[in-house]
Amino acid sequence: MYEIVRFAFSSVLIFILFVIFVIAIVLPSAIRITQEYERGVVFRLGRFVGVRGPGLILLIPFVERMVKVDLRTITMDVPPQEIITKDNVPVRVNAVVYFRLVDPELGVLKVENFVRATSQIAQTTLRSVLGQSELDEMLSQREAINHRLQQIIDEQTNPWGIKVSVVELKDVEIPQEMQRAIAKQAEAERLRRAKVIIADGEFQASEKLKQAAEVMAQNPLTIQLRFLQTIADISPERNTTTILPIPINLLSHIFNPAYLQSVEKEDK
Repeated sequence: MYEIVRFAFSSVLIFILFVIFVIAIVLPSAIRITQEYERGVVFRLGRFVGVRGPGLILLIPFVERMVKVDLRTITMDVPPQEIITKDNVPVRVNAVVYFRLVDPELGVLKVENFVRATSQIAQTTLRSVLGQSELDEMLSQREAINHRLQQIIDEQTNPWGIKVSVVELKDVEIPQEMQRAIAKQAEAERLRRAKVIIADGEFQASEKLKQAAEVMAQNPLTIQLRFLQTIADISPERNTTTILPIPINLLSHIFNPAYLQSVEKEDK
């Protein structure tokens, strides 16, 4: 009797251990938990059955399988690319791409690794677009180039359920010789602008002088007033010798023959 009880107890204990072992194996494969920013793409015997989550997900053990994907925005650095611009200048460019998965079904069914695929598309698009641009355009119209890259990459990754929100060029490295040439060009441009400003100032000053001369020509008395004002301006200065300009019309009046004859008659 004791042997029978011991055998029965051993059998029950073995059964309980077996059940615990099965539960320990089956339970992790049957219960999954996804976060708010995650989704689970579920397959049943290899067939797609739907997208589940977030929260607790119950799977049929050994029948259903789940692939978890992240819906948050991914920041991806595009490795530096060696590019020859349209005007035959070698540059080294890197960029950053912001994208996210908006359709988990397409992201799992249509491409093996959507992050790696997006990276490859970004690299090839970067070389293609910048290879068709000149260096000046690349440096001065960066916003337009960023927008063009974003549109092209987003269009190519759209069948994978990916939305590309932003593409930004980070660094554009050019050879030292080209940097010196650009610096000389910028310096020459600044000198040109300075000369244009000086010439424009002289032209405006000459216009004003011309207008003043026309006004003074209408009334000769203004010339004498200007002459007296000039004397008043230089008189405070401690000069040993002062040379004053005398208008020609005053001398012509003095050396006029009629004026000289009248003076001789008065002397007689």
